Amino acid sequence: MVPQRGPLLLLALSLGLACAQQMLEEVPVQPGFNAQKEEGRWLTIQLASSRAHLVSPADPLRLGLHSIWTRDEDVTFVLFWTGEGVCQGVNVTVHPTGLQGQFQGSWEGGNSMHVCFVGTDYRNLVLDVRLEDAGEVTSLWALLARTTPGDPTWLGKYLEYVRELRLHKAPVFNLDARCPPAEA
Repeated sequence: MVPQRGPLLLLALSLGLACAQQMLEEVPVQPGFNAQKEEGRWLTIQLASSRAHLVSPADPLRLGLHSIWTRDEDVTFVLFWTGEGVCQGVNVTVHPTGLQGQFQGSWEGGNSMHVCFVGTDYRNLVLDVRLEDAGEVTSLWALLARTTPGDPTWLGKYLEYVRELRLHKAPVFNLDARCPPAEA
């Protein structure tokens, strides 16, 4: 007798989702986190990803975080895509999940994004961003600071996460200003 695949697949999917939720809840979050204190300009000090090909130095297209803003309980990340003849601003807004310091949202085409503010002293910030695109999950970790080079203590904490999670280091790209005006 061959077991039916439907119930088995449903069970596997349910267990997978339960494990994913457990992993999200296990990400350390700083007690007393206040998103409004994160508002303003941030510089990326270090960046790492679970996928090496997405952070290749050979890729001419770069994504840079410009700033973080809040409205009510939502958090908006102001990002810029730049490259050869390309400069496009993108705002991504995420909403509270009910877990402290964790937010989720979606962007173009319904792809999902989960953001966890792992730790901060409001001058330095470690973010864990999980992107899901067509069923594939990518983890991005960023060490951000208000000024460069950033605090060495925070760099040590961040590099520990990168080693533990076996992430691939990525080139860092910061923008001093918004996209230049289009030529007439």
